[in-house]
Amino acid sequence: MDRFGKYVKELFEWNEDMKKFLGSDKVDKNFALWEKLDNFTDLMESISTPLSDTELLNLQSEAETIHEEMEEYFNRKQELGVIWIAESVVPPGSHTLPDLPYPYNALEPYISEEIMKVHHDKHHYSYVEGLNKAELRMVEAREKSDFSLVKHWSRELAFHGSGHYLHTIFWENMGPRGEERPKRRLEKEIKSYFGSYEAFKKHFSEAAIQVEGSGWVLLVWSPRSRHLEIVQSEKHSGQALWDTIPILVLDVWEHAYYLQYKNNRAAYVENWWKIVNWSNVEMRFEKAVELKWNSF
Repeated sequence: MDRFGKYVKELFEWNEDMKKFLGSDKVDKNFALWEKLDNFTDLMESISTPLSDTELLNLQSEAETIHEEMEEYFNRKQELGVIWIAESVVPPGSHTLPDLPYPYNALEPYISEEIMKVHHDKHHYSYVEGLNKAELRMVEAREKSDFSLVKHWSRELAFHGSGHYLHTIFWENMGPRGEERPKRRLEKEIKSYFGSYEAFKKHFSEAAIQVEGSGWVLLVWSPRSRHLEIVQSEKHSGQALWDTIPILVLDVWEHAYYLQYKNNRAAYVENWWKIVNWSNVEMRFEKAVELKWNSF
């Protein structure tokens, strides 16, 4: 066998080994790496004659890309222990307040201990309670077939449910050892769609500063259009962009910063970047990109 044939054979065998590993690790077939490995297999099987220098470079580049993404998967698995979370169902009215993943004072000096205690223990807790109440009232309405207040409780469900879910993401999006910027695949996606990390950061910050009244700014992934986007949300659910998955969120309700920053929202936003937990954001992104819808 000539050197070219041996090289192609080794690439093919490596690709098949990676597929076997994902299979043994019980990785969902919708995971994006499966598609890349399958496409690479098709590419390898289509080779019947020696490639030109340009074609060989393209083949090597594709192999290196897959290799990098496999390394990312291994690193993430090592960091998190397990990427895939067991399913559990929360019965109506049974939501609970999640613990903070760090002490109340861990984000100082950028967010004070006092703010964290009030924000988490009082405000987030109130959204959990409101969500539980709304769900139970909906159950009661169905049991009695009385939907005279369905408009009210639907509004309460959206408001408190969104408040609970966004805050749960928010706490994990931050950490005491803030990271300067994202890495790996998320960094590439940000640069691809926004032009540069700096352009993304400026866009996100300005969107946060300019939220009208109380609300959020979110970096979301669209499984249908297959790209990132930045959106604002008034209160918790107004102006929502449906069919997207939040991966990075910033709370700009006054209770998130006023005790420390008063009405200087811009200073709060600027300092918030110093405590972004990009490892968590990257993990959310990796899970989000597994989901794919048809594009329209």
